[in-house]
Amino acid sequence: MSTSSPPTGPLHRRGLFGTNAADRAFRGTTLTFGVSVIALICLLGFELARSSQPALRQSGWSFLVSSKWDPVHNAFGVLFAIYGTVVTSLLALAIAVPIGLGAALFLAELSPRWLRQPLSFLIELLAAVPSIVYGLWGVFVLVPAIRPLETWLQAHFGFVPLFRGEPYGIGVLAAALVLSVMVLPYITAVSREVIQAVPASQREAAYALGATRWETIRGPVLRSARSGIVGAIILALGRAVGETMAVTMVIGNRAEIPTSLFSPAYTLASLIANEFAEATGNLHISALVGAALILLLLTIAINALARLLIWRVTSGARVTA
Repeated sequence: MSTSSPPTGPLHRRGLFGTNAADRAFRGTTLTFGVSVIALICLLGFELARSSQPALRQSGWSFLVSSKWDPVHNAFGVLFAIYGTVVTSLLALAIAVPIGLGAALFLAELSPRWLRQPLSFLIELLAAVPSIVYGLWGVFVLVPAIRPLETWLQAHFGFVPLFRGEPYGIGVLAAALVLSVMVLPYITAVSREVIQAVPASQREAAYALGATRWETIRGPVLRSARSGIVGAIILALGRAVGETMAVTMVIGNRAEIPTSLFSPAYTLASLIANEFAEATGNLHISALVGAALILLLLTIAINALARLLIWRVTSGARVTA
């Protein structure tokens, strides 16, 4: 019985060395790009931590748990800014998530073909509008428009602490409304793509079993798309946490923990934007860099939470399946 010898020659050498060399080069290049992103984040965190050391050493834990911000007497505490950042971002999500998810369901499941593309384009166009434009719109259009609403809320629901205070229009409510408009396209666009990615066979199977359109959407469609929807919401939360100019123009910029939706407040980003150009002392600059470090850690924590939620949702879906 004759045995064939392994192929030799230029073609074999090309397949043995040329393709593998290209694969190794491609793998090494992509690995370098991935590691460089991690390295940039680590370097950014290291530089922020190093530059914020003077303020952190002087203030200690009071930097996180105190709301006293007095550059004249070198007293720095950013609890008010952390509180303002979290409250405005969560309020923005509470407004934007139902609207964005409803718009995504309409575009993916109910919209006629002639309306789907123009409406999708207009919603996604909101993401391309610069934040300074949103800030100007908030100052000149939104703030005058919500003053009567705040007056009405104060008159009828003033016994609730959230609706007390002077209805100036500038404050937490205005910032949350501006942020909700800014994060709306992220929730809508990502959720729409995820819903459209659900296989049509799942919808047909539900219809074949006698399910209505609402039961089909609520059941197999949303159950299959929930991991992507959670990711869209967390993406919008990260966008809201880091927004600067639009929030700075409508939130009022007062260094205290707000007691109502009408009260002026501060976020970490607006605090840095407002005071960095005017900071003269090294300790003041160090405190602002410390606020930037907290904002970076908060963003990383949000993304880690997003990965955890997506993992739990997808693992739960596999178990139930």
